[in-house]
Amino acid sequence: MDEVLIRPATVEDTKTIAEMWSRLVEYHRKLDPDLPPATEDGPQRYARSLAERIDDSHTCTYVAEGDGKLIGYVLGVVVDFPPEMFQQEPSGFLADIYVEEGYRRFGVGRALVNALAEWFKARNLNYFEWHVAAHNQAGVQFWKALGGREVMLRMRADLDQEDNAP
Repeated sequence: MDEVLIRPATVEDTKTIAEMWSRLVEYHRKLDPDLPPATEDGPQRYARSLAERIDDSHTCTYVAEGDGKLIGYVLGVVVDFPPEMFQQEPSGFLADIYVEEGYRRFGVGRALVNALAEWFKARNLNYFEWHVAAHNQAGVQFWKALGGREVMLRMRADLDQEDNAP
């Protein structure tokens, strides 16, 4: 693998990023069929949303280039809670991260996270958060290796099963 370049995404990158997003959704569905599938036009909508937010000061998308192509991306946003309701400082949220399978375990994901963390720091944020699928043990290990810690667990109760009904 050639040297990996991490750079801000451009509008021209959005179609390829959306294709990676589609693989990310499918990866999670294989881990846990309770996670939602993409809609038929989900990738196109994702690409359009990215393109519309390319110049948004509260949104950042970085891509990783290697071997002459895009091999990963990360999407982050600034979260600002309504001050009249929460006594919480603005924070970052890492919405999506994906690295093509053949490029994992070479530091690409870490480089993408580091670039996004620097972007968050430049906005004077003190922390960022993310979600990781409960069945994604590789993801959990990745985040713990980067210093991640559990803050809140998201849980679900199925209402269609009488024995599980609250």
